[in-house]
Amino acid sequence: MAFYRKPRIKDAALRRILPVVLITLLGIVLLTFLIRTVSFSHVMTWRSDEIGEIPYKNYTISGSRLRTMFPKQTELSILLENKNSLPPRNLDLFPNLAKDHITIVLYVHNRPQYLQVVVKSLSSVEGIHETLLIVSHDGYFQEMNKIVEGIRFCQVKQIFAPYSPHLFPDSFPGVSPGDCRDKEHPSTNKCKGNPDQYGNHRSPKIVSLKHHWWWMMNTVWDGLEETQRHSGHILFIEEDHFIFPNAYRNLQILTELKPQKCPYCYAANLAPSDVNSRGEGWETLIAEKIGNVGYAFNRTVWRKIYSKARDFCLFDEYNWDITMWATVYPSFGSSVYTLRGPRTSAAHFGKCGLHQGQEKKSSCIDNGFMNIAVEEVDKTANIKAEWGVHVYERQSGYKAGFKGWGGWGDERDRQLCLAFAHMYHVEGSNSPG
Repeated sequence: MAFYRKPRIKDAALRRILPVVLITLLGIVLLTFLIRTVSFSHVMTWRSDEIGEIPYKNYTISGSRLRTMFPKQTELSILLENKNSLPPRNLDLFPNLAKDHITIVLYVHNRPQYLQVVVKSLSSVEGIHETLLIVSHDGYFQEMNKIVEGIRFCQVKQIFAPYSPHLFPDSFPGVSPGDCRDKEHPSTNKCKGNPDQYGNHRSPKIVSLKHHWWWMMNTVWDGLEETQRHSGHILFIEEDHFIFPNAYRNLQILTELKPQKCPYCYAANLAPSDVNSRGEGWETLIAEKIGNVGYAFNRTVWRKIYSKARDFCLFDEYNWDITMWATVYPSFGSSVYTLRGPRTSAAHFGKCGLHQGQEKKSSCIDNGFMNIAVEEVDKTANIKAEWGVHVYERQSGYKAGFKGWGGWGDERDRQLCLAFAHMYHVEGSNSPG
């Protein structure tokens, strides 16, 4: 009996000690987790790869109410809107997209001399044939359309902003009869419109910049069959952004490294936020504020931006990028960083403004793009996975507190902007999210 008694005593003691040991180990694990959380809380308050935490339901409305938010369309507006559902071209040449491809969106206005340069630069980008190029037009201009129709180096889809002011020659969102102009007073001049904070009334050519960008974002992320279920990154470029041959491969590396190297980064950029810079040339990755040249983000970031639709649409500023810097990004509650390489893979060129168009008398032509030199190092991927990250914590530029340059005071523009946020989230529809 004594032989069996000792093991039972030991077993009983072990049973008493085991819970204490387990509780102690659990406490150590929790303490370690809390220490790490506190240590990184100043930067890791949010991860850019947490899918699906921002719902769309706050902007879901009835179809009948949505229809009242949009102006009556012209025949051209309806025709172009129908074109948006056409499949991409060049499917016979490029029937399949690469797995985990990064869709490229090129948004254009009416500067054909610039678009030709951008398209030519894109044709030399390594890997361009693997992806889908979406060209978003602000209005319809024959020469711009012809250039895009000539693209043969990848799948390409054209979309047209159906409520572009350029499509409404005598009604809102174009110039309506009886609209106030400049600093006219509605009561004194018997005209209609709401002035901005500086007393100026709307200019259709100016407000189209912000309208197009917001319509495009909502359409690309939530309205197109080709992209509405896309969970990866989408790259956005403009008609005056020269794209280097290594841009696509560098962007693939950046988006792959971002979750580990910079989990608090919202985006990846091909170029520095300072458009005059070509990069530091260091052997390190750079984390800084999001720039407006060659920027890419995923659906998680889009949902955070989308959740701030009212902030975006009601801020008295006609530039979409300044609106983002001054009101949307600051509302996220922490610094909004992007990850990029130390050498640019895209560059802003030219001096012509967005609405100095192609008319012979007012055409703006310059050779600014000729100053962009493509060296051997720019032809292949030049970002290394083993590099660390240099963070620019304080940078100049537009920030929270800036009240805006105006140009966006008319209530009709603000309501149309909000309508774009609603258009793919109608009650009873199969909208994403």
